[in-house]
Amino acid sequence: MFACISLFIFFLPPLNRYKIIKIWAVILVKTAGYICGVNYRIIGEDNLQKKPSIILSNHQSAWETLAFQLIFPPQVWVLKQELLRIPFFGWGLAMTSPIAIDRSSGAQALRQTIQQGKDRLKKGFCIVIFPEGTRSNPGESRDFQIGGAFVASKTGTNITPVAHNAGTIWGKNAILKYPGTITVSIGPPINPQGIPVKELNRKVETWILNETRKIGNARD
Repeated sequence: MFACISLFIFFLPPLNRYKIIKIWAVILVKTAGYICGVNYRIIGEDNLQKKPSIILSNHQSAWETLAFQLIFPPQVWVLKQELLRIPFFGWGLAMTSPIAIDRSSGAQALRQTIQQGKDRLKKGFCIVIFPEGTRSNPGESRDFQIGGAFVASKTGTNITPVAHNAGTIWGKNAILKYPGTITVSIGPPINPQGIPVKELNRKVETWILNETRKIGNARD
């Protein structure tokens, strides 16, 4: 239903489209709370920034792609372009102004992310990037890709580091959802100016991994 609605509102400015399509995420997150007992709490809410930022987070489930729309200001996501080819879902997703890249294209994908990232930031959007590149199970450790830190450095935009434990109750590709309270921890903003990109990426990775271990399991 919301995919069809999103197609009919294509003529609206991007932020207005986002606010309407976001209702879909609000319904799903609240329904998950009522039916499955999947709730959440926020640590570090005072670290939320008023200006658009680069949100870098661990990626454990589908939950954060929905809930972040309730927690953070208007946002776009860096995602694989094949998602936009999914009938209805992909069409609606395209209306949210994502940065859709071909992950196999390497440097070209990075240039595209920077170019489109500047445009989205100028339009008032935050940019959500999952540096691990794909969802991982709780306790797994994947190398953080440098793209998010690179975009922050090239655009001079603060990074908002985020850690959560959604995967412990809403697993990767899992049908079952377990009752519990997901913790979303928002770290202090990181100014990329004067920090080499690799060092910046390590700084974000270290904070997220340490904070993920600290918040532990979400199951009641």
